[in-house]
Amino acid sequence: MNQPLAYVHPGAKIAKNVVIEPFTTIHNNVEIGEGTWIGSNVTIMEGARIGKNCNIFPGAVISAPPQDLKYQGEETTAEIGDNTTIRECVTINRGTVDRMKTKIGKNCLIMAYSHIAHDCIVGDFCIFSNNSNLAGHITVGDYVVLAGLTAIHQFCSIGNHAFVTGGSLVRKDVPPFVKAAREPLSYVGINSVGLRRRGFTPEKIREIQDIYRILYQKNYNNSQAIEIVEAEMEATPERDEIIMFTRNSSRGIMKGYSGNY
Repeated sequence: MNQPLAYVHPGAKIAKNVVIEPFTTIHNNVEIGEGTWIGSNVTIMEGARIGKNCNIFPGAVISAPPQDLKYQGEETTAEIGDNTTIRECVTINRGTVDRMKTKIGKNCLIMAYSHIAHDCIVGDFCIFSNNSNLAGHITVGDYVVLAGLTAIHQFCSIGNHAFVTGGSLVRKDVPPFVKAAREPLSYVGINSVGLRRRGFTPEKIREIQDIYRILYQKNYNNSQAIEIVEAEMEATPERDEIIMFTRNSSRGIMKGYSGNY
């Protein structure tokens, strides 16, 4: 990297084979891994930790201070895993004293104009479509897909392999393996297309469907449904993941769809 039209603070740690295009600014206390490309007019602020072979497109702002009045200037980070692509004008704020970091996993695609606020933890292989907006303190699992214009309330959780349809307002937790749609956001089935693409067998998909039929289609409350699932369904990693997510949900999981809305 030898770009005279970019500003790189002497305190930044830039690995070999990093390309930094003109008019980009990289602040102090930044680390960037090998093979990463930083486009023009990108701002990377203090506390950024960017992995290997990432692509960051023009206009992105990484590791800006949190938009949180409680933030007192504590030294926190915004971490981006290897092989992740950040498209145009994405903003990712660093953490606060709550989690001390905002973290995006490996092999993610964060599309243009998305915002990921302070203290969000995002897993690996996630796709956030254009204008996805995450408030603070959100937890997102692996292989989650957010369609365009999705907005997620602070402190919500999204389970592994979930799909959230475009234009959704996410106010409750979204369990793993499901499709979420409609307004208010509701369970509309499992993410069978995504699960097949990732190698889930037909038998495993049917198992997950059977669990969610008990949770969402038998008119039980969550506690009753979980007791029945534990009593009647064979213990598997997927069954236990659904049970633990539902039990540990601090905001409560989204409801099943009803034509009465």
